[in-house]
Order: sequence, then structure tokens, then C-alpha cells
Amino acid sequence: MLAGGTGQRVGLSIPKQLLKIAGKAVIEHTLSIFQQADSIDDVIVLMAPGYVPDVEKIVAKAGLTKVTKVIEGGSTRNETTERAIAALGEGLAEGEDRNVLFHDAVRPLLSQRVIKDCVDALDRYEAVDVAIPSADTIIVTRTHGGDGEFITDVPDRSRLRRGQTPQAFKLSTIRRAYEVAAGDPNFQATDDCSVVLKYLPDVPIYVVAGDEYNMKVTQPVDVFIADKLFQLASTAVPQPTDDAAYRELLSGKTLVVFGGSYGIGADIATLAESYGATVYALGRSTTGTHVENPVHIDEALSKAYADTGRVDYVINTAGVLRIGKLAETDNATIQEALNVNYLAPVQIARASYKYLAETKGQLLLYTSSSYTRGRAEYSLYSSTKAAMVNLTQALSDEWAADGVRVNCVNPERTATPMRTKAFGEEPAGTLLSSEAVARTSLDVLLSEMTGHVIDVRQQDPTRGASEASGFEQALAAVLDRQADV
Repeated sequence: MLAGGTGQRVGLSIPKQLLKIAGKAVIEHTLSIFQQADSIDDVIVLMAPGYVPDVEKIVAKAGLTKVTKVIEGGSTRNETTERAIAALGEGLAEGEDRNVLFHDAVRPLLSQRVIKDCVDALDRYEAVDVAIPSADTIIVTRTHGGDGEFITDVPDRSRLRRGQTPQAFKLSTIRRAYEVAAGDPNFQATDDCSVVLKYLPDVPIYVVAGDEYNMKVTQPVDVFIADKLFQLASTAVPQPTDDAAYRELLSGKTLVVFGGSYGIGADIATLAESYGATVYALGRSTTGTHVENPVHIDEALSKAYADTGRVDYVINTAGVLRIGKLAETDNATIQEALNVNYLAPVQIARASYKYLAETKGQLLLYTSSSYTRGRAEYSLYSSTKAAMVNLTQALSDEWAADGVRVNCVNPERTATPMRTKAFGEEPAGTLLSSEAVARTSLDVLLSEMTGHVIDVRQQDPTRGASEASGFEQALAAVLDRQADV
């Protein structure tokens, strides 16, 4: 993990890899990707001088067990790679080789697919790059006196690619390339594949298809874009292997479900109970629990704790959907929307914290597919649901030190009584089932994820249903959400 940048181009006083995006330092996002990758055994971080302790704290706090070393990088990219090669060679027997991936710490949206493709390619090739086609026309220019730049060539765009990372090598190959390069007094390179290309010209460099999502946080605007992409990205949720695994993970656990009278909340309660959890399903129509009343929230949590001695998961699916033009909406309706859709989750979070901190549990909130774009006549609903995303990311950061996870589920249009009340009966097959959302919700609760927005869609691209790139999936999701409620 190459993390030697200083953040000057972003205008920061700290390295850009320590900047927080979506509730975590950029480098933590990136390291977490490799922590989850089955094909990665060990991670070594080359950090900007003076900031090694900062990364060590992040690694310890996040439980990134694959990180075996954090060492200082060099003053240049080449020097940093040379230090990495030296560290990788420690303890290696004569003639033994290793597969190595070099990745920029400030590319925090790398997909598991790209990692796997790089590792697989090393079975056949000694050097591997990652690249994507260039959507822009590339021009070659020269300066002429003091008159500025002039075009000298326009290369064929069909053959041009934009390089990304990781770049993957046999350790023996990249070491040999740098050894040859050391004899060149003019040696200078900005990436490692170019070193192999120039100094080991007989070694073919295979190209793995990259991903538009795999952006590099370099300029100030990149910080904003990356933060928004984290909000839009569909996150794959790890699933227990079978029913026995669900029972093992849920047996003896206590769930408190606000909004558990019907719909998604009721389905979560039923599913969790079937796997041995103790569930308190609370709702206005069944238990007389009003989520807009802080006293009711406190009483529900206190009872669950008194009965079982623990609260492991708190879920809030309660919500109201009121459609209409804001100028024509009365004060009572506005207050109800704010109380139920915004203030209630805030109160639930505040009251749940002490219980979840004790069990290292999780708070699960829900947003709507309209959260990315306010729509006419849904101003109250979509704006309060957008607030749930921000609340999730803020609390996941605020509570991370206490081991409390916070996530947010984003279902597409779902067949629930609330939706039927607002829109009436809709054509069969056009809506997601509440049971499917409940199953994904359970997967989220049982994962180690925190600070994520998890899409649940009828054809979920995160589960391999689509061959589209991550960027295309996100774009499709945005367009769908503009049509959804």
C-alpha cells in the first residue's frame, strides 16, 4: 500500500490518505478492501514520513489483521517502491518468489473483482497493470515561446488507456527491473509498470480491465466526488453460508425492532426469531409504542435489557410517507414527518448507545431510494431519508472507538403496507418483497460492516447479477432512484 503522498495538491496540512471520507480515513477504506480480499495474505503500508503512528492507530482500532508492517516511504515514488521491495524480500528463502500488488492508498473504491483479476493474472504473467479506456480525446502539445501550448498530435483514442492501480508483479521481476534501473543516472518513473517496460522490455505486461469507480483522490474536487460515490455505492453484504450459521450467530442475541408491527420490521423479527434470537418487535398498532415519544423508546430498550441482560441489535424501520406540495401541507403533517422520520431515529440512536456499547452491537437505520434527489411532492420524506445517510456515517465514526457499528439499508420500491396506503395496489413483480429486504438486513447485522449504505434491489449488481462496471451500476442506480420513491 503506497501511502507516501503529502496532500499538497488537495490543499491539506495532513497527508490526503488520512483525510476522512464517509466517516473513515481514506487509507482505512482502502486497507479494509484488502482485509476482505480472500486472495490477499499480508499488507505492508509505506506511509509518509512522520505519520507511521497515525496509521498504526488506525490499523489497531479497525482490527486490520492483514497489515503486518507500517514503514516510512521515501521522498519519491521510486524510493518508496524500493523500500517496499526490500521489506518484501525479508525472510524470503533463496529462489523463493512472491506475488505482489502495489496499490495507491488514495484509491479507496477499488473492487474485489479487480484484485482477484490481478492475482489470477499472475498465474500466467510476471507483470500486470490495471487500466480503463479513455473517454476523453487525448492531445499532445508543445509550448511555443510565450504564446502558450499548441497541439502537435492527437493519438488514436481507441488504443489509449488510463492507468490505475493495483499494479501486480512477481517480486523477482519488479526487483530485477529496479536493479537494472539503478544503473541509469537519469532514472525517473511515476509508476512501476513503466519501470518494467523500460528496463525489462522482454517481459510482457498484461492489462486487467479497471473500473471507473477506482478513482484517485488527488485534487480538491476528488474529495467531494469520492464522498458522494461512497454514499451511492452498492455494498456487497457477506452472507452466512447456511441456516446453521445464522442460528449460531443469532442464538442468544437480543434484537429490538422499532416499526416491527408489519412490513420489513415484522419480517426481520420473524426471521431473527426463527434463528434463535430474542426479539422485541415494537409498533404503534401492536404494542402501543410511538417512536416519536422518547419515553416509549427508553421503556422498550430498558425492558429488553432487564429481561435478557443485553441488547445486541437495534433496528428502526418506522416511518411515515406523506405526499403533497409543501406550501399546501399543514403544520401537523410537517411535524409528524419530522418527528417520526427524523427525530425518532435520533432519539433511538441516543437511547441505544449505552446498550450497544456494552455488547459491541449495531444500530440499523433505513433510507429511501429517493434520498439522492429531492422530488416534487416528496420534500419531507426524501429530505428526512437523506438525513439518515448522514446520521449513519456520522455515528459510525463517532461510535467506532466503542465498537458500535451503524449501517443504513436502502431498499428500492418495496411492497409494504405503508407504500400500499400511499399508492394503492401496484402491478405484481414491480416491487421488491419485504422478506428480501429483511434477509439482507439480517446479513448486515451479522457483518462487521459500519458506516455503509447498502442497496437492496430486485436485481442486485453486488451479487454478480450484472457485468456492468461499478460506475455504470451506480449511474443506473441513480437513474432508477430518480424514478423511484
